[in-house]
Amino acid sequence: MARPPEDFLAVLNTRSQDIFKKIVERYLETGMPVGSRDLSRMLQVGLSPASVRNVMADLEDLGLIAAPHTSAGRAPTQEGLRFFVDAMLEIGSVDERERLQISKNIEGQARQGQVEDLLTEASQLLSGLSQGAGVVIAAKADMVLRHIEFVRLDALRAMAVLVGQDGQVENRIMDLPPGLTASALQQASNYLAHHVIGRTIAEARKILSEQRAEQRAELDELTRKLVDDGIATLSQPSSSGQPTIIVRGRANLINDTMASEDLSRMRQLFDELESKDGLLDLLGDTEKAQGVRIFIGSENKLFSLSGSSVILSPYKDANDKVVGVLGVIGPTRLNYARIVPVVDYTAHVISSMMARKR
Repeated sequence: MARPPEDFLAVLNTRSQDIFKKIVERYLETGMPVGSRDLSRMLQVGLSPASVRNVMADLEDLGLIAAPHTSAGRAPTQEGLRFFVDAMLEIGSVDERERLQISKNIEGQARQGQVEDLLTEASQLLSGLSQGAGVVIAAKADMVLRHIEFVRLDALRAMAVLVGQDGQVENRIMDLPPGLTASALQQASNYLAHHVIGRTIAEARKILSEQRAEQRAELDELTRKLVDDGIATLSQPSSSGQPTIIVRGRANLINDTMASEDLSRMRQLFDELESKDGLLDLLGDTEKAQGVRIFIGSENKLFSLSGSSVILSPYKDANDKVVGVLGVIGPTRLNYARIVPVVDYTAHVISSMMARKR
């Protein structure tokens, strides 16, 4: 578990903080470790390479920097990057050109496409702006019912047809009570439709369960049994209940200079993205956040092997409820200062479009 930034700030003087910040900034810019000679030239206050090496030794003892492979230079560790992000990162604002691009593309897609098209556009945009992979995880919303009816398949089976206000259709097979007439089947359909149209499936289950006394007064025994079975059918997990996961720009995570072991780790990350399980954990972690979350390397199990980072922000619906997250996957040397506000702004634009689609 990463130590809180206060622990490091308490032991690092201004000179040490300045040198550490320069190491991280150069690493994020170039991906290369930095040596003491280069650092001494970069510092505004003149320090000899020997003095810089002494400070670097202290930073290494704290676990903030390390020498990758046999390099003479030093690069930030995962814990060092976490400290930098939490204590030293200076977040800028979204470039006006990028702001216009995000708003224009997403609003244009919102006018002509479905919600999933809107989210795909957001993922594509984030990939292009970050040169990483753009990711969107959309929680599957509970269907708001527009229509429900029973269609008889044979003497003992019927199909419950559920149609949502968004056009989504679900069909569920259920058993019929022996001897049920066509008129009783229609009566049960009408009764359910009267009570559940305009409600979510969860709301429909609740209100029907609360009205059992009314059912006894209005319906005969066989029809009432069918209505009860209909309630049980509504309780079944939705076949489309899995969240939607959209990833664009995976090729950005691979470059020609990668060692074979790095390529192998990246392929494993792609396999994890396909399985979706790790991304669903991210959805749960980020839903609890009020703003942008940054996961670095092994802080999330999905990225522990690939050495990747992810920047995520939740987006909301018209009721101010978190319905998904979006963000960027990239190497740990992401340009956090630039990408964090881009992800945050994109989430705000998507939330605005989701509210309009209500």
